[in-house]
Amino acid sequence: MNMEISSKIFQYTVYFQPLSEGGFNVVVPALPEICTFGETLGEAKANAREAIECVIESELRHGKSIPEENHSVFKDTIQVALPA
Repeated sequence: MNMEISSKIFQYTVYFQPLSEGGFNVVVPALPEICTFGETLGEAKANAREAIECVIESELRHGKSIPEENHSVFKDTIQVALPA
């Protein structure tokens, strides 16, 4: 018997903040409960993926909806000039 497993892909914006002492803090705006870190960018990305998976699995176990990213939010840069 051939059973097909269906899956849904979730995509989240992840910010990696380089730290002066080395390594990277990880921020996932759509999942504010995530707090992770990595010594290298690769490790930080792996830890971010694992943390996202844990949040999704926890939400499913507790019968909650899986948070989706708000795509109407956007990033921009604003410059401010101050008198010298």
